[in-house]
Amino acid sequence: MYDIKTKSFCVLLLLTCVSCNEADNKTKTVEMNFEKGTYGYDAAFLKKNTQKVLELQDDERNSKVLLSADYQGRVMTSTAAGDTSNSFGWMNYELIASRQKKEHFNPVGGEERFWMGPEGGQYSIYFKKGDSFNIAHWYVPAVIDTSAYDVVHADKSQAVFSKNATITNYSGTVFNLAITRKIQLLDKNAIEQKLKTTIPAGIQFVAFETDNQIKNTGTNEWNKQSGLLSIWLLGMMTPTEETKVIIPFSPQHNAHSYITDNYFGKISPDRLLVKDSVLYFRCDGKSRGKIGVSPVIAKPIAGSFDFKKNALTIIIPEVDKNGLYVNSKWEIQKEPYKGDVINSYNDGPLQDGTQLGPFYEIESSSPAKELKLGETQEYKQTTCHFQGDYNVLNELAKQLLGVDLDEVKKW
Repeated sequence: MYDIKTKSFCVLLLLTCVSCNEADNKTKTVEMNFEKGTYGYDAAFLKKNTQKVLELQDDERNSKVLLSADYQGRVMTSTAAGDTSNSFGWMNYELIASRQKKEHFNPVGGEERFWMGPEGGQYSIYFKKGDSFNIAHWYVPAVIDTSAYDVVHADKSQAVFSKNATITNYSGTVFNLAITRKIQLLDKNAIEQKLKTTIPAGIQFVAFETDNQIKNTGTNEWNKQSGLLSIWLLGMMTPTEETKVIIPFSPQHNAHSYITDNYFGKISPDRLLVKDSVLYFRCDGKSRGKIGVSPVIAKPIAGSFDFKKNALTIIIPEVDKNGLYVNSKWEIQKEPYKGDVINSYNDGPLQDGTQLGPFYEIESSSPAKELKLGETQEYKQTTCHFQGDYNVLNELAKQLLGVDLDEVKKW
């Protein structure tokens, strides 16, 4: 029977639907007000398609950093000059909008995400014991792929996320751990102190530091014989056909032996140039390849320059020359603790013609440490973006990376 209660319920349902449609249309309108590739577009898109989005913001400079609790407290993107300016992080719009979870890996993007190593080898946390080291058996642990993190604290300048987890490696070792991740927006003074230089007048910039910790909350000590964990930070950024990664390193006669360039097959000379104390890696998102630099020669800095967008990116990792760095090659390893500290990946078509991106990555890893019960390992990294006059940016690149952008562009 159609009574007053039924009528009231229908009216309420209609009003609710209208309200939802209005909110959805409002978000769509906001997206439409910004071009794809701008921070404003990405912020509106993420707020529409995920549950918990946070923003760090410097009102004076209008620099912003977009964070997601849904995606492990990762930095999704940032801007040096407000909503209508460049969005530096790469985001997988199709996958995020689908709200689906893939079985092996969910490449939603983000210009700095929290991961852990090793990826391959007898201590891998991406393969089960006895499985072959191939893509069919490769699974990213949920705690660094699909799990949402708790927001411990958040304000305009910083946010803190946390998560408890249990992970089992290829050898059967069980790790119980607590993860804490803090992201802080840096002001001009803090950036200049980290870079040990002055930011020139007229240059727009944004920078953030992440402080990442893993704590042994289990009943067993972590040791080399049963496997260790590393903190692994990966920055997925949007490439153009004129993007080049620049990684300085300490010169020595056998420096090339400490640079790995065959993770996914040998990289061709037109895409990788290794000089005496710096390498250039063409990252246009058109050819899949990855390089790695050993802590033996690595410096605590890496970067990229996008000649199309006129943007300089600087990454400041921590480097421990005597640290144990996990080896992530997909094989049983003779030296599982002689891996890379800095990596760069250029996305490209897979063998079947499909492609995740295009995007490119600058990555860094912490040493792996033996932790007693209750002990914590910490790893920090700073990411900076600069945009403005090319000649001024070139002088900044000379100071920070030791390269002349005119020479980099010619290659």
